Amino acid sequence: MPTATAKTVAQIAIETPNAAREFEKLGIDYCCGGKRSLEDACAATNVSIDDVVKRLEAASVTPANTPDFSKMSCTDLTQHIQSTHHAFVREESPRLQQLANKVATKHSEAHPELLQVRDIFGALADELAVHLMKEEQILFPYVRQMEEAVLEKQPVPPAMFGTVADPIRMMEHEHDGAGDALRMLRSTTKNYALPDDACTSYQLLYQGLQAYEADLHQHIHLENNLLHPRALALESRR
Repeated sequence: MPTATAKTVAQIAIETPNAAREFEKLGIDYCCGGKRSLEDACAATNVSIDDVVKRLEAASVTPANTPDFSKMSCTDLTQHIQSTHHAFVREESPRLQQLANKVATKHSEAHPELLQVRDIFGALADELAVHLMKEEQILFPYVRQMEEAVLEKQPVPPAMFGTVADPIRMMEHEHDGAGDALRMLRSTTKNYALPDDACTSYQLLYQGLQAYEADLHQHIHLENNLLHPRALALESRR
């Protein structure tokens, strides 16, 4: 991977789907911060770029059943995001909110940071619920309309919101807010370090929050780095 250091983190995550898993382990932001070069991202995270390149080379062998998102149509991509990532958020948010409240009630006297964890995650879950509705009711349907028009060699239909850049800008601003919340959770929990007296519910909460973080990173990556640029390109054909 001789040119990997000059590529953006997002480019690498798109070209090598397994790279996202390595970035997660290393704490490298490939979704909201995906426009940075790998070199800059490694410097910001204080990890050795040589070690990262070796890990990415090892991850470059992709299993046959791994979806190639770079070749998906916008329609297929939005359907994948809804059926996989939106469904995950809707299933996990209430479960983790209930678990966070239970653990905070039981353990916050000894571990007051759990009150912050409960509040930060609760606010994130509430914001994401509205965010998903906006994507499903406004942005995604219009992107599919544009793609259908282009495939049928018809003019791209005008948007009721003027330009698709407007909802994209709003979605990415909200993605940045979600990324901030995830970083706050990591900071508050000291990277999800469990205390010696952590009960099973405490352990399940921290495991669930880490899985939620990984899924949301992939979710945002697919939108910021794949879907949104394609949507802007489709609209430019008007």
